Amino acid sequence: MFTGIIETTGRLKSINQIGGDVQLVIHAPDMDFNDVHLGDSIASNGICLTVVDIGDKTYAVDVSRETLSKTALKNWRTGDTVNLEKAMRPTTRFGGHIVAGHVDGVGVIRHISKDARSIYIEIEIPSELMRYAADKGSITVDGISLTTNAIKPEQNIVCLNIIPHTAKCTNIDRHWSVGGLVNIEVDLISRYLERLLFASNQVQKPTSSISEELLNQSGFYL
Repeated sequence: MFTGIIETTGRLKSINQIGGDVQLVIHAPDMDFNDVHLGDSIASNGICLTVVDIGDKTYAVDVSRETLSKTALKNWRTGDTVNLEKAMRPTTRFGGHIVAGHVDGVGVIRHISKDARSIYIEIEIPSELMRYAADKGSITVDGISLTTNAIKPEQNIVCLNIIPHTAKCTNIDRHWSVGGLVNIEVDLISRYLERLLFASNQVQKPTSSISEELLNQSGFYL
């Protein structure tokens, strides 16, 4: 589980094709590796990936074909800047929102402009994810917990304002550009709420075999 508050950034050191899928090595010079162990989860641009090897300020992760097909990772190139967040601890201050690291789809950056000291950004997300987007709601973009300023449902657009601190401490300043692809994770609570509502409407209530006649026969006279 993550919060969407980026701890540091790293650079993609290598991309290695192994047995039909991919192993990545990420160089993270500013990350504290004292509490990083094999099998730990690190969100890399919002993708929950498992550490399979640790080097000198580097870690390696295996990426399945499923992850490659569902994220923007297939477009990553050596040298790209990657947002990093280690899995949260129970005692961690919850500064963002609940982030699972399970990417729901890929968005496309459609507009970037200055808005005073902030950056105004419009991102087109897959149409099937728009139902989870809401004004002043939470969304995760490349692992960053962000608040939607507004939505444009007819264009499948979410509108965001990025403050200077967020832009500087993530890959936004160095990597985001119009036409670029970003990983999208919708709000976890809205996704589960939809599932609960859908299930309650679709699951047929079991019919009971208890009848008035059966109760009378069993001595329960009505």
